[in-house]
Amino acid sequence: MNLSKREFMQIMGAGTMAGLGMGTYANADAATAANGLYDIPKFGNVSFLHMTDCHAQLKPIYFREPSINLGLGSMKGNLPHLVGEHLLKFANIRPGTAQAHALTYLNYEKAAARYGKVGGFAHLATLVKRMRASRPGSILLDGGDTWQGSGTCLWTNGQDMVDACKLLGVEVMTGHWEFTLGMERVKEIVEKDFAGKVDFLAQNIKTQDFGDPVFKPYVIKEMNGVPCAIIGQAFPYTPIANPRYMMADWAFGIQDENMQTMVNEARAKGAHVVVVLSHNGMDVDLKMASRVTGIDAIMGGHTHDGMPVATLVNNKSGKTIVTNAGSNGKFLGVLDFEVKEKRVTDFRYKLLPVFSNMLPADKEMDALITKFRAPYESKLNEKLGISEGLLYRRGNFNGTGDQLLIDALMDVQGAEIAFSPGFRWGTTLLPGQAITREWLLDMTATTYSYATVTEMTGETIKTVLEDVCDNLFNPDPYYQQGGDMVRVGGLQYQCNPTATMGKRIEDMRLNGKLIEAGKKYKVAGWAPVAEEARHQGNKQVWDVVEQWLKTQPNGRIKPRQLNAPKMTGGLPNPGYVA
Repeated sequence: MNLSKREFMQIMGAGTMAGLGMGTYANADAATAANGLYDIPKFGNVSFLHMTDCHAQLKPIYFREPSINLGLGSMKGNLPHLVGEHLLKFANIRPGTAQAHALTYLNYEKAAARYGKVGGFAHLATLVKRMRASRPGSILLDGGDTWQGSGTCLWTNGQDMVDACKLLGVEVMTGHWEFTLGMERVKEIVEKDFAGKVDFLAQNIKTQDFGDPVFKPYVIKEMNGVPCAIIGQAFPYTPIANPRYMMADWAFGIQDENMQTMVNEARAKGAHVVVVLSHNGMDVDLKMASRVTGIDAIMGGHTHDGMPVATLVNNKSGKTIVTNAGSNGKFLGVLDFEVKEKRVTDFRYKLLPVFSNMLPADKEMDALITKFRAPYESKLNEKLGISEGLLYRRGNFNGTGDQLLIDALMDVQGAEIAFSPGFRWGTTLLPGQAITREWLLDMTATTYSYATVTEMTGETIKTVLEDVCDNLFNPDPYYQQGGDMVRVGGLQYQCNPTATMGKRIEDMRLNGKLIEAGKKYKVAGWAPVAEEARHQGNKQVWDVVEQWLKTQPNGRIKPRQLNAPKMTGGLPNPGYVA
């Protein structure tokens, strides 16, 4: 795609979130506010709708965006590494508006009480239908991390999400956490449930033995007479970030060369538009956009970045649009193209927040959700305690939700130190809300959530922290895996994310005393990727935490005090607000 500087600036101005003048609607009723937010003029002749990383959240939820999303080196000060006021200023969004609340942590509790919950498939379905009514022929893309993240998804082996996505009208999908259901289950869904309805794409997954494609690499669909190619890019580090035995026969990777081959092949077959549906993570997408030519847009996921403006990346043949549509079902991306003379000549991009009190529930979707939840409602809704503080997960170093898990693991299992994985999925609870089994499963539900207790030397503890820190802060995005830093309980340490591998973690202490390299410490954790863990008879982490919750005085859970590292480098930073 080729755009002049003037055209680029016009598009950047038009590409901010809908309702730039939301001050008009700030105090309006829900219906009027919805009109200001969701009345998006049709543009061009090709439209893609994009959702990603919903993590099986069928019902509306609260979800607090991060106050820490560090960007280092060339990534400092650039999307997606802007938080709070820095992000609003960049996107020209007024503080205090509905969009500002959807995108940031600012005044979170007050804004959440004002604007209500976000997401929910019944409300998302209403928005999808609204967009499709104004954009005939538009294609709905699902970027993955869909069949994991809730109790009902775990208990139905992903079936609730499969049926919900088919009803929503998803036409193309790629994956990541889907593969933790196991190879047989994934193939069963793709070959039976999705047959003739949904294309599951991944150009970068091949068989370990002969290197044959496991899934279709791309599909070409005609939209309003325009042939459009969608290429799938699954999460390249799935066998490292998740248990290898769950996808033992498949090889993953970024595979730029094969991506270029697929782009060229699709163009040769007549595609006028080429879009990559990616689960790389945004930093990886940005680098790929600079290296692979001929892609009009990469619509990405994995890192849960809700991006209100598109980023244009230069490469040898022109520019590639890179977007990311957040997580938990709280956003729908809308990318409109004007295609003339067999090429993209212009575009508009919007990121629409899904506010459940501004969008009526779609009756058919609501009925499906009710049917799937009915057998589990009493179990999901059982109250395990009342949170006196805000419980959230998202952030580079820790969140109060993970702090609760860590505190419980150490207390119940008598550990000195605890680790909780740097997952970015998990929902938010406001002060005074009940901690239900559903919320606990929203934070922990995987197919390998075993609670563990291990003796580790001080040297091993440092190695673990250094490895995860490098995954997060390696200056080359192709060596990043897209999660957050492992959450740590009991242990205090310093972190310099700008340092080199092996030198980012310093001054590790337990109860004020320096950690000794050769001394062994009792460390609790959960979600081990080693295959032997599933045969050791360990409890599920939610059972351990539930045991702790039920012992708290009067059922009241006091606000959690975050155990976060002291930062010794990389600050000040527009991706960091303490």
